[in-house]
Parts: sequence; structure tokens; C-alpha cells
Amino acid sequence: MHSKPDVIVIGLGAMGSSAASHLAQSGARVLGIDRFTPPHAFGSSHGQTRIIREAYFEDPLYVPLVQQAYQLWRELQAQSGRTLLRQTGALMIGPQDGVLVRGARLSAEQHGLAHEMLDANEVVRRFSVLRPEPGMVAVWEPRAGVLFAEACVEAQLAQARARGATLALGERVLGWRVEGDGVEVETDRARYRAGQLLITAGAWAGSLLPAEVLPVSVERQVFHWFEPTAQAAAFDISRCPVHLWEKSPGRYFYGLPDVGDGVKLGIHHEGQTTTADTVDREVHPAEIAEMRQLVRRFIPDADGPLRASSVCLYTNTPDGHFWIDRHPGHQQVLIASPCSGHGFKFASVLGLALARWLVDGDPGVDLSRFARR
Repeated sequence: MHSKPDVIVIGLGAMGSSAASHLAQSGARVLGIDRFTPPHAFGSSHGQTRIIREAYFEDPLYVPLVQQAYQLWRELQAQSGRTLLRQTGALMIGPQDGVLVRGARLSAEQHGLAHEMLDANEVVRRFSVLRPEPGMVAVWEPRAGVLFAEACVEAQLAQARARGATLALGERVLGWRVEGDGVEVETDRARYRAGQLLITAGAWAGSLLPAEVLPVSVERQVFHWFEPTAQAAAFDISRCPVHLWEKSPGRYFYGLPDVGDGVKLGIHHEGQTTTADTVDREVHPAEIAEMRQLVRRFIPDADGPLRASSVCLYTNTPDGHFWIDRHPGHQQVLIASPCSGHGFKFASVLGLALARWLVDGDPGVDLSRFARR
């Protein structure tokens, strides 16, 4: 570094790359550090596609944030000249009184979102490859869609570089400490000093912060791509919506349309507790069999050969919401991105909010719900 940065960002996945880009745009001198070369397949920002949805079943408080995220993803798409977001619509399918349908409907009604309630027969009529069971209903949300994960991270990193950020890739952080009113970060290559530190290290955040500061757990998640056996065109991204299912009370899986590599499917949560450095990255036959049972039950035309499987990581807070807050003992350290497995879609807006918080002292959006409790 030729000059001391204003902010060091540790972790350049979805959240960190967005923050680095917006920090640099604000005029801040930024150093971003990542132990790998993002986008990579070791954390939480890979797997080709992610869902973006507006009728947020987890809590209506997320809706204004995701609405801003849509706008910022589209702006980045225009700036980068790459396809980052495709609108497909979404179905939240399950029992009428289940968590998924009830929560999505609540968000839609509270925020006046376009939506329809469909019974099982109407879902099959519109989307013949999806087979909800009798008694299931769905919330249809037309504005939902797909984000292309690696492309989003690449675009944000390209913007960060173009705006003057320095990126130290393939460099492992060994630790950090407060130094006066600033911080010092030690890596396996150098020591860096800055006025402020942003930790967006995802599953590695626990290695940088003691458990009493960030009591999170890392969860191993598996997703798969299946080749359709019939109606292959109906699974194409031009025709198939994203779909979330409450398969039994409080238990979920999701599907995304085929963008060229098969139908993407995964179970949401229910994974093994692990760490970022010890996670089992092999996908086992029993895991494939469990997913195939759900395919045969709800999406039988996707029950073809398995094209690929992959492992990713959720970094979960005790309440399943995000944690974005100052370090309780050091105001020059901001902690973000323990997002409990549903944060990617928000990276565009939260990166901007983090940059504003660090530069101006005000994130510009209400993040109080995500303060450490």
C-alpha cells in the first residue's frame, strides 16, 4: 500500500465486494482482503444462481430493503453490461396456514405487493412441472427472479477496482488488533493499518471474532442440478419460476429454473454444523437420495440424471436474521454478513448501507433490527 487506507474490508464475497465498491465510489481509500480469489466455491457466494424475492416470508421488515436491492442490482447490471438479474416470478408453496405461505402473504399484504393466491390445481395448470399436493396453496409473486451469483460478485469487484480500491487476493488474514483510534490487520504477507475495519468474512468471521462477540454457527448446505426427464422446455428460465416449498411444518426446499446446467434444487437449512475450514465438501449418496425423494414427490419431471452437486455454507445467527453492527468494544470495527442463509439478494443494498455507515456515520436505511442483541 502506498498510503494508509481509510477502510480495510476482510472478505470479498457478495457482501464484501459490494461494500468495497460503494466505499470506493464514495471516495474512501479501500483495501479489500480475501484468502481466495473471488468468486470462489468455498463460501456462500457460489452455485451459479440465487433467488431474489419480494414477498419475504421471513419477516415483512425485509421488503423495503429488497426493493432497494432490486434497483441497485439493475443499476449494476446496466453499468457492467452483464446479465445479473432475470425476472421469473416465484411460487411459495405449502399449507395455507404454514410458515411459508402465511409469511409471504403477510409481507405482500402489508407492503401492497402484486401477488395472487393459487390452489394446487391452478399451480399445475400454469406450471405443469410443479406438483403440489392436495390441500397445498401458493403465493404467486411476479417480480421475483434469479440472480447470477458469480457474475454479481465479479461485477462488484470490477467496479471496486475501477473506482480505485486495492484488492489483496489469495491473502490470508491471521488476525487484527485495535491500534489507537484505528486498526492493524496482519496477513500471511503483510501488516496493514487503517482507520476502520469491516468484517464481511461470512463463515470465516468466527475465526476473527470471539464467540461472545459473534456467537454464530456455520451450517453445511448441499444443492444439486438434475436433468429433466420430460417437459425440459418447461424448466427453462424463460418459462419456469423460482419455487419454495414447505414440505412439512417448518421444513423447506427450493428450486430454480434451468439456465443450462439442469434444474437446481436444495434443502434450506437442516445441514450439519461445521466450520469453514473443516467442512466436508464431498456430497454423499444419501444426500442425493434425500433430494431425489423430494423431486419425485413434487417435481417428478426433474427426476433425471444428476448433473452436479455442490456444498456451500450458511453462517447462522441464533434468531435466523442478519447481524450488522459495530463491534461492542471497538467502534472502528463494523461486523456484517452473518446472514443465516438468505443474504445474497441483499448484498447490493447492504453494501451501500455499510459504506455510508463507515464514511458518513449513518447507513441511510434502518438496520436496527439487525443490531447485535
